[in-house]
Amino acid sequence: MLNQKQIRQCLDIMAEMYPDAKGELEHSNAFELVIAVLLSAQCTDKLVNKVTADLFQKYKTPEDYLSVELSELENDIRSIGLYRSKAKNIQKLCQMLLDEYNGEVPSSKEELVKLAGVGRKTANVVASIAFNEPSIAVDTHVERVSKRLGICKWKDSVLEVENTLMKKVPRDEWSVTHHRMIFFGRYHCKARNPQCPECPLLELCREGKKRMKKLA
Repeated sequence: MLNQKQIRQCLDIMAEMYPDAKGELEHSNAFELVIAVLLSAQCTDKLVNKVTADLFQKYKTPEDYLSVELSELENDIRSIGLYRSKAKNIQKLCQMLLDEYNGEVPSSKEELVKLAGVGRKTANVVASIAFNEPSIAVDTHVERVSKRLGICKWKDSVLEVENTLMKKVPRDEWSVTHHRMIFFGRYHCKARNPQCPECPLLELCREGKKRMKKLA
């Protein structure tokens, strides 16, 4: 496991690699962001952005999503995986916003997770990006990078990874670290073909060292 000094090195190097890392889901307000993040489960941000380009032109408010039949909304997001369950959750979420939050997206994580289709990761993303609340959202990239580097244990649950990162990363760096780890995992430390030979973190990375031994 990495010590605090080594973790600091990792954070600094990722900052050098991806100084402008930020959320890549396109949106113009908190409501659109919630919809986009909900759609992004098990789906690429690129595909979500392609779908929401038209979706957000057609649907501007919670009322708009509730004004159409479920089948029409399903058809509008058909190219996205799990589109049927996502369409249902979008309409449930919109109804909850109208019934309980005056049509506005709540800013606290505690309220966000009550919304249909919104889990802890989604709540963290929305709280961080839309409301500037320090958060670390653990997606597949953040989990993979944390475990490969040895910041977290292999057996840690997603919640344990989140808690460990919150302890080991300064609070004022939570949100930007979340984005940098996503970029690092998405574009460099990929699931199938991590770029270990060229990785500036190789000397600190337990997984990278193992992989390089196998290649030797």
